[in-house]
Amino acid sequence: MPLMAERGTTEPPPPLLVRALAAVALAVAVPAHRLPLRWLVRTIQALVRLPEPDAHFARQVHRAVLAVRPAWWGGRLACMEVSLATVIALGLCGRRAHWVLGARALPNEAHAWVQGQNYVLGLEENDPVRPWTAVLITPPHPHE
Repeated sequence: MPLMAERGTTEPPPPLLVRALAAVALAVAVPAHRLPLRWLVRTIQALVRLPEPDAHFARQVHRAVLAVRPAWWGGRLACMEVSLATVIALGLCGRRAHWVLGARALPNEAHAWVQGQNYVLGLEENDPVRPWTAVLITPPHPHE
């Protein structure tokens, strides 16, 4: 199965086990993102008791999800599916990350990304004129 590598990185590929878990997570995330949002939120909130990963490991898992996207797949694999797969893959690794759904205006856009302590994954654009606003963060941050 040909794999689509992450663009713009010189880092070695993530370990095979991490890529295997990322492939399972992506296979779950693609159909799961069509479920009612409240079901997804409840399911992801079950990860709240898991410890947070360090930023390096979270980036490695995110890179693994991007690397296992099959090149032959004709369907949609955008921010929603990739961010959800990253959170699921981290959960399979025994770690918790926050799945964030956000928006911005003029023109209206929606986006999904992953964040944790000291890292943000899938939110590369830093536009001070049209910043992204987090609308939903799950599981909620412990201080909230």
